[in-house]
Amino acid sequence: MSNRKELPKTYDPKASEGKLYQFWMDGGFFNAEVDPNKTPFSIMLPPPNVTGQLHMGHAFDNTLQDILIRAKRMQGYAALWMPGTDHAGLATQIKVEEILRQKGETRFDYGREKFLELCWDWKEQYGSRIINQLKTLGSSCDWRRLRFTYDEGMREAVEEVFVSLYNKGLIYKGYRSVNWCPHCSTALSDVEVEYEEQPGHLWHVRYPIEGSEDEYIIIATTRPETMMGDSGIAVHPEDERYQHLIGKNAILPLMNRPIPIFADEYVEKEFGTGCVKVTPCHDPNDFEMGNRHGLEFINIFNNDATVNENGGKYVGLTREKARKAVVADLEEQGYLVKTEDYKHNVGTCQRCHTNVEAMASTQWFVKMGPLAEPAIEVVKNGEVKFVPERFSKTYMNWMENIHDWCISRQIWWGHRIPAYYCEKCGHMVVKKGGAPAVCEQCGHEHFRQEEDALDTWFSSALGPLPPWAGPRRPPSWSTSIPPTCWLPAMTSSSSGLPA
Repeated sequence: MSNRKELPKTYDPKASEGKLYQFWMDGGFFNAEVDPNKTPFSIMLPPPNVTGQLHMGHAFDNTLQDILIRAKRMQGYAALWMPGTDHAGLATQIKVEEILRQKGETRFDYGREKFLELCWDWKEQYGSRIINQLKTLGSSCDWRRLRFTYDEGMREAVEEVFVSLYNKGLIYKGYRSVNWCPHCSTALSDVEVEYEEQPGHLWHVRYPIEGSEDEYIIIATTRPETMMGDSGIAVHPEDERYQHLIGKNAILPLMNRPIPIFADEYVEKEFGTGCVKVTPCHDPNDFEMGNRHGLEFINIFNNDATVNENGGKYVGLTREKARKAVVADLEEQGYLVKTEDYKHNVGTCQRCHTNVEAMASTQWFVKMGPLAEPAIEVVKNGEVKFVPERFSKTYMNWMENIHDWCISRQIWWGHRIPAYYCEKCGHMVVKKGGAPAVCEQCGHEHFRQEEDALDTWFSSALGPLPPWAGPRRPPSWSTSIPPTCWLPAMTSSSSGLPA
């Protein structure tokens, strides 16, 4: 009888690919070493979130990188594909807080340091899932160099870049309109907001004119629940219907408060009635108009989007309940003219899908205009080309209309902003390496650090910069789950590195 094994009728990747990949790993075929006789070629793996799992986009992107790095390796380059994972500040914190919520607890029951320990425990238990998926794909990364965007080297890089940009005037702290997630209780960047079409209504509301018994102006709004924060009504400067009202005051229904009527080119004459209620604290365009015309800024929402003390009789209500109550009162008091069905795009949180609220608040921002200019110029002069070319229009539209980037997050799992406040006089100092010894303004010796952490992408983008410096987590923090990827410091040779 023959000893030959017949090939199975169908290919079973589990029977062969795992063994082949292990052979590559055991042979060190993916390891990159410093070799003065070879030309270096490196790819930094865009770090996937440690909270998630790979999707088809990851598979496609990693396949392209793998092709490039394997080709360069075979061509004799000192080829390094540097792997890493992203600490995913908000996404990870949400995962841990969901576990606490099931026990009837919140992170505030634990305090910052203890809560961070819980996050590290979660990361060490579930964070290797994506790494195993990348290996299953056959990714030829140098896994000895695996890094995490919350390690000590990353902290140093984050502080270095933050302080540098701050000293150049490119990072500032200011009061602006931001995207706010009431569920996650934090500010979001523009790219963390996903828009979806939702059914709604367009309510036409009559605002009486101050000093007149029978004159009024009608506005159309999709958000009557924010009208307690109205501080003006805007019309287009060329709209002949309202020229006689510009400079007068209207009386805000339900609140009985006079608000100015003014002209601004932002208003679209053809939309609704051509009149816009201006609520500077709860709409980004209204925020800009509020600044241009010196309007009052009235915030009517708490962080969970319930109505605060500025909301009159509606205090404590959710947005949804406040909307119903306001509409009912407008109708009862004769201010509601009509209601139309209306579909519009509403911003939702990328993480939890809650409707995002526009909120005016004090946050940290990166000034994007000066940073966008050279990126725009290299496309205009042809130095950088898009394939297909039509995507250059999308790029230019984004870059030429880019907003300042809100980088502060009201979370604990993330790189804390290196700003320190004197506990006596409030003087702020932005510096590396911790708080100053004494306040340069009053000589006080005690400071408190900024509570906010940085947007994850602020640190992820710095991945290629810092030296590998080992895990950030202090060894004294105990855990019942053994760490899976604590590595010694990186050196120019392979000595001391695990295979």
